[in-house]
Amino acid sequence: MEKKAKMYLDKEFIIDKVDDRIYGSFIEHLGRAIYTGIYEPDHPTADELGFREDVIELVKELNVPIVRYPGGNFVSAYNWEDGVGPKENRPKRLEIAWRTLETNEVGTNEFVQWANKVGAETMMAVNLGTRGIDAARNLIEYCNYPSGTYYSDLRREHGYEQPHNIKTWCLGNEMDGYWQMGHKTAQEYGRLACETAKVMKQVDRDIELIVCGSSHRDMPTFGDWEATVLEHTYEHIDYISLHQYFGNREKDLGYYLAQSVEMDDFIESLVAICDYVKAKKRSDKRINLSFDEWNVWFHTGRPDENFQPWSIAGHLLEDIYTFEDALVVGLILITLLKHADRVKIACLAQLVNVIAPIMTEKGGEVWKQTIYYPYLHATKYGRGTVLKSVISSPTYDSFKVKEVPLLDAVAVMNDEEELTIFAVNRDQKDSLPLSCELRGFATYQVVEHIVMEHEDVKAKNTADNPNNVLPHTKGDAKVEGARVVANLSKLSWNVIRLKKNS
Repeated sequence: MEKKAKMYLDKEFIIDKVDDRIYGSFIEHLGRAIYTGIYEPDHPTADELGFREDVIELVKELNVPIVRYPGGNFVSAYNWEDGVGPKENRPKRLEIAWRTLETNEVGTNEFVQWANKVGAETMMAVNLGTRGIDAARNLIEYCNYPSGTYYSDLRREHGYEQPHNIKTWCLGNEMDGYWQMGHKTAQEYGRLACETAKVMKQVDRDIELIVCGSSHRDMPTFGDWEATVLEHTYEHIDYISLHQYFGNREKDLGYYLAQSVEMDDFIESLVAICDYVKAKKRSDKRINLSFDEWNVWFHTGRPDENFQPWSIAGHLLEDIYTFEDALVVGLILITLLKHADRVKIACLAQLVNVIAPIMTEKGGEVWKQTIYYPYLHATKYGRGTVLKSVISSPTYDSFKVKEVPLLDAVAVMNDEEELTIFAVNRDQKDSLPLSCELRGFATYQVVEHIVMEHEDVKAKNTADNPNNVLPHTKGDAKVEGARVVANLSKLSWNVIRLKKNS
């Protein structure tokens, strides 16, 4: 019997409006993310500040709305004062998290300038590992207070007359992790985060704060950690974070493609914990989620074999992605959109060179990894309102996750009277006929059906062959009556775009 999938969309049934920050990313002082990544003063394309303009152009193409900085594990031993002021006076430090030498050529002000160049907001993290309340309140005064105080005038002395007005702040990073400098128990972290939040919001009442959730869903303290931390911080913060990386370590493609189902469960579990604390506190406030570290990461679980400890900008975590990785990134993006009512911020980690969609050669070219394309399609066509879709699909069983739908899909409509369906066919052998019933989209027609597919799931883009895996626009989606019908190729990422006829 032929396998078929059905999808039902009604214009009146919505999940929520997409917060554009769901398409955020992350730049950490790690490996070549900054040095020879976004910043390389001797590069032929370097601007007056030393930033690579070829990289800037690709980030602008992605239209990244917000970028988390400066870490990550890096931030838990970072003295922000090291990265401001005249560059010739900045100290070189042993960077403990990744065992490199940090030159501090790029710091807070330079990063904010770079973010402005690419059209992104800065999402700043404060050090709650080796430091705490005082350093955090001084940093926000430096960044956000106009003038007339020690730290605001210090910023002006450094050449930045106007405040940066950074409005999204992370209270530390992965503080539940034993690998974190200044690792804390939930009680210890909850108390510190609460008091830091209170002080920071005294300086700037308009900021939004993100408290650390678990480093990943398999942490032994997951659940208890979130509940305890929220007990302390609930009325003083706005988001709680989730981090999760995905990979085909078992060399089982069926399970790899099913990991977004586990991600869905992770999100719903954390929503339940947030709402439990809300009910317990009898609060009117709703805490939303910041999935501020996510990506595929398994090809390089350790430093490059040529990495030399205490070197500057060594090659660290430079995964080269395959076509199957691009499918998983597409599935993750679909999952985030399905939870647009609670996931308001998300950060693909990271943006350049380090487990990233963009790769650079020192002194040379820039190129796009396979995962660049689903991320690009989502940021370009996935802004608007997510519809509450009903999907009927054949399923399969992986060794760990059972009844995995062959079809995963979500739809977004925007104010320009466009409707976009993002869909992945998980079937490893056959194409999947899709019939999508449209209610309230009477005069809409298909304007484009983008497909990303490849016969070799291990196919990669490289510096020497950057166009090996590319999307095409030869999909066959069309409108028949009140339905969109399409044939989704086996193992494919699909973007079906419809527009209302004028």
